[in-house]
Amino acid sequence: MSSDSQTNRLLGYPADKRLLIINADDFGMCHAVNEAITGLLLNGIVQSTTLMVPCPWALHGMHFLTDHPEIPFGVHLTVISDWEDYRWGPITSRDKVPTLVNKEGYFYNFDDMPKFLAQVSLDELEMEFRAQIETVLRAGLKPTHLDWHSLRLNGRTNILRLMLKLAREYGLALRVAGRSWIEEVQSLGLPTNDHDFLDSYLLDPADKFASFARLLRELPAGLNEWAVHPGLANAELRAIDPDSAHFRQADYDFLLSPQAPDVIDQEGIVLLDYRALQDVWKQK
Repeated sequence: MSSDSQTNRLLGYPADKRLLIINADDFGMCHAVNEAITGLLLNGIVQSTTLMVPCPWALHGMHFLTDHPEIPFGVHLTVISDWEDYRWGPITSRDKVPTLVNKEGYFYNFDDMPKFLAQVSLDELEMEFRAQIETVLRAGLKPTHLDWHSLRLNGRTNILRLMLKLAREYGLALRVAGRSWIEEVQSLGLPTNDHDFLDSYLLDPADKFASFARLLRELPAGLNEWAVHPGLANAELRAIDPDSAHFRQADYDFLLSPQAPDVIDQEGIVLLDYRALQDVWKQK
């Protein structure tokens, strides 16, 4: 596969090598998520995380990253809020980004995403994305990449191109989604994931151990990414997300288990983070 060959070649690996980035999304969302992610970054197989700058526990996450500069992280561009009773809004003054917020002044929630995307201003979106990146930079932190929270971007090439522009401007790599967009970004000579990234929320929590192990054994050649969502299903997370707290707990349990590194070793999979991509992106 030519795309596999290009990406692996750019990263310095044989074309048939299986590469995997395991990135913990949603750092900063709440304390239960932060506790899970920090534990995995220090003790598990998670290679990097991405910070939700507008969220209530982002500052806690930033303090951890300041204390652990060796840990790679990205900015989890956030313009969607997930729940009715636990919300967040823009870093930018709300009067400057009116199309990003609902009548209560918060980001639109997940169920209202079609309504949000139908009327959002690209200029306002860029303003808020920049504010989130700049907040991290002003804190003295050095992110490696950009990705996004919850947005369903199929067909929204204008938003994808905006993210690509910002990634290149700030010297960051970018998570890329969808076959056509992967091919377009790779045509620029940039390394990306060769296969659409895995969203761990799409796996059945009842048999995540078996699913994760199977996916590792079936991992294709080239660069792969797993976007995982670990959390501790304690009283806080169950109150915030009563229906899906166990999804996050299942991610955490597998990623901290001895089975995970054992399968990776058996399969000869190389674990990477976005620093490898960022180094090449900066040179292009």
